[in-house]
Amino acid sequence: MAYRLITQVVLIGTRVVGRAFAEAYKQASASSQYQRAQAKAGNPVSGRASLSSGMTLEEACKILNVKPPQGGKADMEEVMERFKRLFDSNDPKQGGSFYLQSKILRARERIEAEVKPAVEKAAVEAEAKEGWNPKIYKDKGK
Repeated sequence: MAYRLITQVVLIGTRVVGRAFAEAYKQASASSQYQRAQAKAGNPVSGRASLSSGMTLEEACKILNVKPPQGGKADMEEVMERFKRLFDSNDPKQGGSFYLQSKILRARERIEAEVKPAVEKAAVEAEAKEGWNPKIYKDKGK
């Protein structure tokens, strides 16, 4: 009698775990297909959450109360000014919130990550216009 009960418990448990695994696989597959379709459609990455910060660009701009970068360009002076003011006002030593401070930091990092490729591209283009000018140092002792 006991072996029947144990067998039934094992079979039912296996069915439950198997169904849960199958459902999780279906959801992961659907998510993967959706992301591929979005990438093919040419939708920008900025709408999705950054993998490092877990925050969308829109959320980061709302936190710091700045305009979203247009064409990869943003007023970084304004971003840094707002960041410093909010970060300092939420200092836990002055009765602020560590959680809010970390959200403010992640928002700044997310905006910087969005602007960084455009800044690097502009620097490469500027160097290409100027030409490559290596710095040559002469030894004075020889």
